[in-house]
Amino acid sequence: MADETMTKEEHARIAEAIRIAEASTAGEIYCVVARRSDGYFFSAAMLVTVSILVISLAVAFLLETWWFSMRLPIFVSAQLLALAAALALIYILPGLRIRLAPRRWQYGRAHENALKQFLARNVHLTAERTGVLIFVSLAERYAEIVADAGIDAKVPQDMWDSIVAGLVDDARNGRLADGFVTAVTAVGALLAEHFPIRPGDVNELDDHLVEI
Repeated sequence: MADETMTKEEHARIAEAIRIAEASTAGEIYCVVARRSDGYFFSAAMLVTVSILVISLAVAFLLETWWFSMRLPIFVSAQLLALAAALALIYILPGLRIRLAPRRWQYGRAHENALKQFLARNVHLTAERTGVLIFVSLAERYAEIVADAGIDAKVPQDMWDSIVAGLVDDARNGRLADGFVTAVTAVGALLAEHFPIRPGDVNELDDHLVEI
């Protein structure tokens, strides 16, 4: 990937952390980082459209109050021109689109992407259902751990939440690679506690970070 989020050295560090963590467990760890989980054009366009409609109606009311009349074709043309300009602006500025999207919507889209990656990367197909996905979506500032049924049933949610909180904090402070290494190590310790390595263990998932 020509414009990767992390350097080759950081990729190598994370891959090595996964190999070390999995050396003590029959579980599997997979890491994914996404630049963003949605384009947010349609949500931003809806917000802009509603805002322009409300503002234009308010302006029309004020003009009527001040006894200033505007012909309907001119009023509608002004609305359409403002809408076209606003849509063009959010089309060419992706950063603006995500700022217009509600935080709940952003987290919802990032969560959906995490589940999509969990399935797309076959993390759910390990022999003992012990696959764990560590997922980060950068634009939404969102992180999540998706654990398969075998390990999730044995680990309280607050332990996953604690690992995620550390990962988010590291990412927020520009230490994304460090955050992944720390999270991988912590997840590996939990897997080793409940699913220790056994003779003949097979590595079922690739030991690297994927950027999307």
